[in-house]
Amino acid sequence: MTDVYDVHSSGKYPCNILSNFSHHTFVFDDVLCHSMEGLLQSLKFKSIEEQTRVCLLIGYDAKRKGSQKSWITTGLWWRGVPIDRFDHIYQTFLDKIYLSLTLQSISFRRALIATYGGEIIHSIGKSDRSVTILTEMEFVSRLTILRNLIVDGIIEM
Repeated sequence: MTDVYDVHSSGKYPCNILSNFSHHTFVFDDVLCHSMEGLLQSLKFKSIEEQTRVCLLIGYDAKRKGSQKSWITTGLWWRGVPIDRFDHIYQTFLDKIYLSLTLQSISFRRALIATYGGEIIHSIGKSDRSVTILTEMEFVSRLTILRNLIVDGIIEM
């Protein structure tokens, strides 16, 4: 029987550490981030200054700040440049930010390795790209790929 790892902030290790709400300090595109949630929520803000502040938020604080903005009407932004949620470039952008986190956070890499041999899921995630900036599949597939890159030795532990 395969272990199932349901990633969410209130889960047990390693699921809680893999949550976007978890505190992991990393730098992406010269911007200091304290959580993946902070970076993702920052995409809702056109102002570079506000975006930089949101990147420093962790967990529910980041989620609350982002919930004040409707990306559906205002769009997504990074460093003053609009990003089309439905374009393949957005998928490449997600790849780059998750790779940055993985390369810079040993605790994140260790949590990924702890799921080896199991299936990573995100049961509270949404599947419709038109209502969320990160679907369950976008999230889970990246975690699984990054885990495999570590296991295969492509990303060093």
